Amino acid sequence: MSIPANIAEGFARKSRKEFIQFLYIALGSGAELETHLLIAQRLGYAKDNETRKLLQELEEVMRMTHALVKKLKDNSNP
Repeated sequence: MSIPANIAEGFARKSRKEFIQFLYIALGSGAELETHLLIAQRLGYAKDNETRKLLQELEEVMRMTHALVKKLKDNSNP
């Protein structure tokens, strides 16, 4: 929930710079989620195939978020 919440909060801010900052916070939340998933798997709370699928989906979200940051940065530097 933290990833989309940070993206939404950043989008609601008044500047591109703040939006980018919140996208970086969302990326940090993604790294936290990855850690939680791996710990849950190692402790036996999640099956390997379930964890693998969730990690693949998270990787796609992270890729899209990185791409958005890049696009916003590129468009702000003429």
